Amino acid sequence: MGAKLDKAKGRAKVVTGAATGNKRLEVAGHLDQAKVKAKTTLKDAKKRVKAKTR
Repeated sequence: MGAKLDKAKGRAKVVTGAATGNKRLEVAGHLDQAKVKAKTTLKDAKKRVKAKTR
């Protein structure tokens, strides 16, 4: 899935977990959002390295 879709899915889990008092769902949402951030950061770093080596 795309980064925006994964981030939205994570946010939905956080909101749903908070609304229902389900901490596991809330934590899973935060983890989904952190994964997206890590993937995006790594992708950007790869692009910068590639640009510098050209």
